[in-house]
Amino acid sequence: MGALNDLTSSSLPDGVIADAFARAIAVATDYAGATSPNPPVGCVLLDAAGNSLAVEAHRKAGDLHAEARAIAACRAAGTIDRIHTVVVTLEPCNHHGRTPPCAEAILSTPAREVWIAETDPNPRVEGGGAVRLAAAGLSVRFLSELDHPDRARLASEAERVIAPFAKWVTTGLPFVTIKQALDETGSMIPPAGQRTFTSETSLTLAHRMRRRADAILTGNGTILADNPEFTVRRIPDHPGKSRILAILDRTGRVPADYLTAAAQRGLRPMLFADIDDALTRLGSEGVHEVLVEAGPTLTAAILSTDIWDEHVAIKKAGDGGPDHITISRNHIKKG
Repeated sequence: MGALNDLTSSSLPDGVIADAFARAIAVATDYAGATSPNPPVGCVLLDAAGNSLAVEAHRKAGDLHAEARAIAACRAAGTIDRIHTVVVTLEPCNHHGRTPPCAEAILSTPAREVWIAETDPNPRVEGGGAVRLAAAGLSVRFLSELDHPDRARLASEAERVIAPFAKWVTTGLPFVTIKQALDETGSMIPPAGQRTFTSETSLTLAHRMRRRADAILTGNGTILADNPEFTVRRIPDHPGKSRILAILDRTGRVPADYLTAAAQRGLRPMLFADIDDALTRLGSEGVHEVLVEAGPTLTAAILSTDIWDEHVAIKKAGDGGPDHITISRNHIKKG
């Protein structure tokens, strides 16, 4: 999408905008998993010299959106009159929901330029915010136009942040991420007496992935073999977050006491006969991203289909070095 009301003479240097996009994407990523049914969004406000005035994110549904929170921060700091450029990971909304439109919040400031990483994938509102801002005389530009060596990387990161919401809002289904830990031979089975063989760094990554997910999907074999907790432990979890634990259990083998204990840990266990039913139900529950943490059989079965979106393979190095992490993407649907 090209620039709207492109006032290039007033633009800040591309390096300044790239740095602002990086910070906006980072803060949005911090809140991935906390905002459903809304998307995670990050916003950076800059003055005419390119100085950062505020860096904020949408933190949870019903709370201020990223742009409104950043503007409120400037108002509290007495710097609202210095706002010149708005850098945001997702097109500002232009409709009334649980909070007022962000486009109108931006127009209440002296901002003259808005940079957007991703257009809104919601088919009911696409284009509204950018068009509204341009119609009011602001220069509206997009990350795809940025002349900077980091543009492709930033675009990929911004797309990944919004991908679960984009898939859910356009298909009604969750974004499916598969986490797979492998030893140096390619086996998923830990040595006798151990529950894992990956490094501390990889274990922390696994908990970050769990933190951003709205649901965990596993099979009854994993439950019976490992009695897993499926909680976020190595990093702080989102306050008040309650994830669905979707268990494929066609034969009814999962013990009732495991389900009770999972609920006591803050999970919402649900049993399903097959994965298609599970994904349909999870989508109806507002799940944006489901993390598959399962054994070799179920993992291979899902990877053999077209229902997964991202596969994160963590492989232990045979030479004792750091684990090898490979991320594959099947498809990211944006509508």
